Amino acid sequence: MKLLLHCCCAPCSIASVSNLRSDNIEPQLFWYNPNIYPLTEYNSRFDCLKGFAASEKLKLTSINEGVHEFLDGTERCEKCYVIRLEKTASFAAQEGFSAFSTTLLISPYQDHETIKRTGKEMAEKYGIEFFYRDFRPFFRESQNAARAKGYYMQKYCGCIYSKEQK
Repeated sequence: MKLLLHCCCAPCSIASVSNLRSDNIEPQLFWYNPNIYPLTEYNSRFDCLKGFAASEKLKLTSINEGVHEFLDGTERCEKCYVIRLEKTASFAAQEGFSAFSTTLLISPYQDHETIKRTGKEMAEKYGIEFFYRDFRPFFRESQNAARAKGYYMQKYCGCIYSKEQK
């Protein structure tokens, strides 16, 4: 399987990648996170993911478009999932991947069912498989591994609203 894995950050990627590799799936990482605010936070997370990808010898593709103005406070999480997963599905389909997934599926703080539904909708829209896996059982393991490696550990989801709510 040729899998494109949308990554929100290195700490969430560690166990997600490890779990996929245990099933002989070698993902290509994909960075598209226009929700992350401010730019210093965006850069810290992206730089850390680049370091993780290099240390694991994983290919990382990024699309950097700056912060989206969609974050108006209403249904922002669902809109954020749509924006990120649509870009991932579109890129995966254009580049000949057989499937796409996301490390958002590792976080117990994310709306798992909405991510799953959105992934399936984008899969149908772009004619590609959404590879669903519940990575949540590996969340603490991933966080602990990130701390042990000295990776940057964010304190909020990413958008300005989640920053204010922390």
